[in-house]
Amino acid sequence: MTRDVDSSPGWQEVPHRLRCGQALGEPWESLFVGLRPASTVVGQIGQSLDGRIATVSGHSSDINGPQGIAHLHRLRALVDAVVVGAGTVRADDPQLTVRCVSGPSPVRVVIDPRGTLPAESRAFANDGVHRIVITRQETRVDVAEDVETIALPDSDGRIEPRAILDALVERGLRRILIEGGAQTVSSFLSASCLDRLHVVVAPMILGSGIAGLDLPPIADMTGALRIPMRAHALGSDVLFDCDLRSGGPTGR
Repeated sequence: MTRDVDSSPGWQEVPHRLRCGQALGEPWESLFVGLRPASTVVGQIGQSLDGRIATVSGHSSDINGPQGIAHLHRLRALVDAVVVGAGTVRADDPQLTVRCVSGPSPVRVVIDPRGTLPAESRAFANDGVHRIVITRQETRVDVAEDVETIALPDSDGRIEPRAILDALVERGLRRILIEGGAQTVSSFLSASCLDRLHVVVAPMILGSGIAGLDLPPIADMTGALRIPMRAHALGSDVLFDCDLRSGGPTGR
């Protein structure tokens, strides 16, 4: 496990260095080496020891500590776009900015197949950052004119993760963070659309609640993913950096 990064210097240059292909310096090189390829899709989950991201009622604040939250904001500063689902916007109304660290805020992408989100959602706020809403072809969304709308084909109301990524790549957005919620991250993982998965685990047990991942069932352990992983201390939290490019079922 690598050392705690609470007081590590030199972060300010990391977003620029990553985009220019330069060495990041430690501890950042160890933490973010998986984002070096220009085309990288990384999922992020913040959860309890028992794998919960929220209570049964949906309350999710204060699971991760300050360094776990700072890590999420650093991920945002390193990617071209951050993607969330409508459920996350409806439940948490996130800003999706890098306000806890220095660096550029990414393009904000919201998946809203049914067009149910209000235009006043903070993800759509006009703060100088480009915003995109992804919806179905037959759906009308209530957003401001300066919010780009991408209408994609759907299957039973679901838009395929690969179609979403292809649309973002067409717009020059290649380094992408899939932030949430659980259904969104799970759908990208199930579709083999994630290159890496960052799981930030807090020393907390909820006992019940919403699971961080919800994937199709497997018949036996040969169908489980065995993933190369490195662990890093983030204050009281622990980051598990999972390399999905190299992972595969345990039976392989």
